[in-house]
Amino acid sequence: MSTPPSRTQDLAEAAAATAAAPAPAPDWAAIRADFPLLSRQVHGKPLSYLDSANTSQKPRAVIEAMDAHYRQHNANISRAVHTLGMEATEAYESARTRLAAFVNVRPDDLVLTSGTTQAVNLVAYSHALPRLGPGDTILLSRMEHHANIVPWQLVAGRNGARIAVADITPEGELDLDALWRAMTPDVRILGLTHVSNVLGTVNPVAQVCREARRRGIVTVIDGSQALPHRPVDIAGIGCDFYAFTGHKMLGPTGTGALWARREHLDSMPPFLGGGEMIREVRFEGSTFAAPPHKFEAGTPNIAGVVGLGAAVDYLRAIGMDRIEAREQELLAYATNALSALPGLRIVGTAREKAAVISFLVEGAHAHDLATLLDLEGVAVRSGQHCAHPLMEALGAPATCRASLAFYNDFDDIDRLVAALGKARALLG
Repeated sequence: MSTPPSRTQDLAEAAAATAAAPAPAPDWAAIRADFPLLSRQVHGKPLSYLDSANTSQKPRAVIEAMDAHYRQHNANISRAVHTLGMEATEAYESARTRLAAFVNVRPDDLVLTSGTTQAVNLVAYSHALPRLGPGDTILLSRMEHHANIVPWQLVAGRNGARIAVADITPEGELDLDALWRAMTPDVRILGLTHVSNVLGTVNPVAQVCREARRRGIVTVIDGSQALPHRPVDIAGIGCDFYAFTGHKMLGPTGTGALWARREHLDSMPPFLGGGEMIREVRFEGSTFAAPPHKFEAGTPNIAGVVGLGAAVDYLRAIGMDRIEAREQELLAYATNALSALPGLRIVGTAREKAAVISFLVEGAHAHDLATLLDLEGVAVRSGQHCAHPLMEALGAPATCRASLAFYNDFDDIDRLVAALGKARALLG
């Protein structure tokens, strides 16, 4: 006679079955409802927000985390021993730890910044300015955002280095053969976007970084458009520096981070001086705190970083693999719908793309088109998208850009297509 299973066995078997079963698919409608702003109307029409590459909308969890900080824990960090000061410090450093885990790096190698622009400037002035000189080259791709162009120009103007450009294919992909040829012995730094904010192109950054490292070239990756939309393993990429922005990944404005290899952080001088980045100060000279705090002078955006930590928690709860898959569904639907419109041309047709579609409509200026779309409640960005050199190469004075996020739905895309039809009729 067999012995009946125990209650413990039953529970163990149930737990094993639950663990083996696939997690239920996200309820995308419920997730959309987490974003209060998406429920508003514009010009009496339901809002279709298609400008997430510019800035993302914020879920209640982020808004409430910042509100709770100001209501219950507001104090400066790393200074006071009273309860509020310790709570604020713990919340701030906890957000750093969760953000580091999100991108698979050590918290001590993650410098909290106001965003990618500050992060790239930190690398330019603290790493490149003291090391580069006449005869050295900074190599950038044609598709870079101004945040990964202008700081290098300013540094090159001071130390005599020069800027070289790696070009792209007509489809908007990085021309790898041309890039390898451009990696000449004088190239000391390579700046490359992970995902283009104009074209949506996803660059093979791990492959590029391996080749650059083999040639002794320091790599600086702009991850602003990657982190909100796909899993990012910075350690696996193998770069020297990786910069990203919080407000594009559901977090507050004025937040972001720079990851750097430890040997760079240890050797770089501080970019800004002031409180909390020092170990000891005397009028004869000062000694500095260990990284990352060596690069975090002054009172930071504490509540913003708390909100960024909440944004990371929200993204991880959904799962970046699922977010990427959802956005690829939306991208495919939007690409097919827009491609069917007469007179519309999509700019950027890379084989691997994030959910960004820049487009031109025959006979319509991008700004006029965006204004008419807004009257229908459809928010897209128009202009040069902080990428003047790319737009010049494309021969386009401006484009409209519809950028999608997982909180969008197919109705948003249908409204965009319908609004484009109305706009074309008005523009003749």
